[in-house]
Amino acid sequence: MSSSQPLRGVVPPVCTPLDAAGEVDTASLTRLVEHLVAGGVHGLFALGSSSEVAFLTDRQRAVALETVIEAVAGRVPVLAGVIDMTTPRMLVHAEAARKAGADALVATAPFYARTHPVEITRHFRILRERGDLPLYAYDLPVCVHSKLSVAMVRELAEDGTLTGLKDSSGDEGGLRRLIVELGGRDGRTAGPAPSFSILTGSELTVDAALLAGADGVVPGLGNVDPAGYVRLYEAMREGDLKRAVEEQERLVQLFGMVDAGPEGEMGRNSSAMGAFKHALRLLGVVTAGTTAGSQIQLDEAAIAHVERHLRGAGLLPVR
Repeated sequence: MSSSQPLRGVVPPVCTPLDAAGEVDTASLTRLVEHLVAGGVHGLFALGSSSEVAFLTDRQRAVALETVIEAVAGRVPVLAGVIDMTTPRMLVHAEAARKAGADALVATAPFYARTHPVEITRHFRILRERGDLPLYAYDLPVCVHSKLSVAMVRELAEDGTLTGLKDSSGDEGGLRRLIVELGGRDGRTAGPAPSFSILTGSELTVDAALLAGADGVVPGLGNVDPAGYVRLYEAMREGDLKRAVEEQERLVQLFGMVDAGPEGEMGRNSSAMGAFKHALRLLGVVTAGTTAGSQIQLDEAAIAHVERHLRGAGLLPVR
């Protein structure tokens, strides 16, 4: 990864295939990496939310990350999530990621104790200094209960603490404000942090984010259809808004698979992760659609819902 150029393009957060016993299925994970790279992605984010990182033991994290890095074999950069409750725990993950050969780290704010913005700023500076790899902030307030302010991100971008940001805040206005603060759509390369990469985690509004000046996307749904997100990104880069919008709307329809599990019977995360994994199973990429415990597994009716969406999006033949 270049320190002078922002990471751009499609960087899926890699799902972690599991076997029936809940252990990392390394053969399936290797096939998934090949599926993503063959789809034309520009990087991979291992151990993110779609990797079910919070459900994995440290041993499982290590197996998953090492498998991804080995399978990628340097073809695209690998960003390693070091997500955990506190700075000391994240430093342990950062050291493991560095030793495994990751190209960069991705970290949230701490999230066990209530953390002041001054402490969050210090947290990122410590991770960057001791982690010894480029550092991306992961803005995920729904899980960590702290929203990274525009002023904080700009400060940490300007002083080189942060190399980039994955924005999964759902605050589209805040994302646009950050883009403007860093130079705006047409002035990013001459702004206060020209090498800073802004990546949206909102897979349903990628066209709008790229049009506003974001550098790329980290789409969970990109595990299922990486080539679709690459086509969307390329269309936007070429200025073909019509083609980009058509691709985005197809992906919006495909995203409906995440509602597979009945809302009254299982969590939305369980439903979405199960949908992605069973979609990959139906596509022949992974062996099983098992999600990490204690999430509820999708039943046959829910899997049929996923299959309908795959057929509707052209990823499986229409019967």
